[in-house]
Amino acid sequence: MRKVGLVSITTELELVKLKIIGKIVADCLREMSRALQPGMSTFELDEIGRAFLEKHGARSAPKAVYKFPGTTCISLNHEVAHGIPSKTKIIQMGDLINIDVSAEKDGFFGDTGGSFIVGEGTLELQKLCAATKRALDTAVKSVRAGLPLNTIGKAVESVAKEEGFTIIRNLGSHGVGKSLHEAPEFIAGYYDPNDKRILEENMVITIEPFLSTGATWVEQDADGWTLKTAKKFFSAQYEHSLVITKDEAIILTA
Repeated sequence: MRKVGLVSITTELELVKLKIIGKIVADCLREMSRALQPGMSTFELDEIGRAFLEKHGARSAPKAVYKFPGTTCISLNHEVAHGIPSKTKIIQMGDLINIDVSAEKDGFFGDTGGSFIVGEGTLELQKLCAATKRALDTAVKSVRAGLPLNTIGKAVESVAKEEGFTIIRNLGSHGVGKSLHEAPEFIAGYYDPNDKRILEENMVITIEPFLSTGATWVEQDADGWTLKTAKKFFSAQYEHSLVITKDEAIILTA
């Protein structure tokens, strides 16, 4: 019996469906990142994601589950997550933009995301993105069935400390599969010795580290969705959905 959070799935076909939606959201993120250019609005970028998901028979998860006012979450600069696509938010050269794509098809959910610098960007932003990517890769390589769930946060924290970046502590990873967010709930992106949960074989989760140039907490904007820090800080996020096994994790959003 294969577990997706607390939901049991019993056939290989269901695993195939997870791989299908994982590929769709990964390809959608890639399509949006390639289209990214200065002068376009975040609404225009979101429309590219909407058209892609529609073409592949998938529906926006944040819109379907939470009635989010957009297809994807697009966050600029000091916005860290859940940014609302807008016709008035114009992407500028040098901006740091985060795109989070999550969608559902045939009852299964995939979730991925990435941060992108518009143009070359500053050395600080380049280092931030590289470090956050490495934190994700390190955490993914560290997980297997039977290990503590806090292995993820321990791996992320080790990279953040080594690279000199802080961690956004009130954002974390989560279970995914038959819902966008399911058990195991909130998986810290830092080492929490009090978290005694264990990674189980065939558990499906996201890993999504949030590293920052100095912030450790996000606050909700007046729009009721966007999570942001003080304007002087920048934060990056990279995310995969994956299946825990006895050996290497199966990345669904590669």
